[in-house]
Amino acid sequence: MKKFRGTGVAIVTPFRNDLSIDFASMEKIINHIISGGADYIVLMGTTGESPTLTKDEKKALITFTADTIARRVPLVIGIGGNNTQEIINQVKTTDLKQASAILSVAPYYNKPTQRGLHEHFKAVATCSPVPVIMYNIPGRTGCNISAETCLQLAHEFDNIIGVKEASGNFEQVARIIKGKPDGFHVISGDDLFTLPLIAAGGSGVISVIANAYPAEWSGMVDLCLRQNYKAARETLFKFLEILDLLFVEGNPSGIKAALSIMGLCQNNLRLPLVPVSNHTFTRFRKAMEELK
Repeated sequence: MKKFRGTGVAIVTPFRNDLSIDFASMEKIINHIISGGADYIVLMGTTGESPTLTKDEKKALITFTADTIARRVPLVIGIGGNNTQEIINQVKTTDLKQASAILSVAPYYNKPTQRGLHEHFKAVATCSPVPVIMYNIPGRTGCNISAETCLQLAHEFDNIIGVKEASGNFEQVARIIKGKPDGFHVISGDDLFTLPLIAAGGSGVISVIANAYPAEWSGMVDLCLRQNYKAARETLFKFLEILDLLFVEGNPSGIKAALSIMGLCQNNLRLPLVPVSNHTFTRFRKAMEELK
């Protein structure tokens, strides 16, 4: 599972002005990411606005993305939710032949106990024909996969191969890295925490910023994995303003503003998400020009 070491990109879903999926822009972004040296692509995550996609759109998006990638890099498909049986149904009915793994977010809104989280991921792992990467982001879900629960699942199920950790709790991350089995990936779910997480023994990042800057961010991650933290810090510090702007009005509003400035897609989102304010957009343009 070395294929999940390095930089994964949580790819956006571009929309036309009528809010239909813009497959031409999707192709441009995929090729931009791959040519920039990213290690794998994660489709239909939070950054891909997956809650607003219909079943037919998800099916079309998986087929198009897999065909466009053409096995140049691994593809991870987001399949998660707060109804365990529905997730099982989705896993069983989704075409995963060209997927290297699924990314499954912790159940949101229901606020399950740790035992409930264990049983949920046990059910997902048992039915999945491909490896499973858990996604812990309590700021969005309202529940946290504890270090103990994560490690229990990692040791019990061979096909639970990693966790995308976006808890912001570095003690928790360190405990997972300390106790994990060999080959289990602890992946940063926050671009800003990529460097310290890798320094502690993590595997890399599933990145938002790498939609726009895949070469620069993949290069920084590679430097971290080679333990050249001095050079990696230079890239991190260079992008601090952009990283702040990406999330100041929410994700993926920030990254879509950046991609529209680069001419890779239009600045369209589906409600309840909206584009960033004119003030933030102007700050984006200025910060991106200063990077050149």
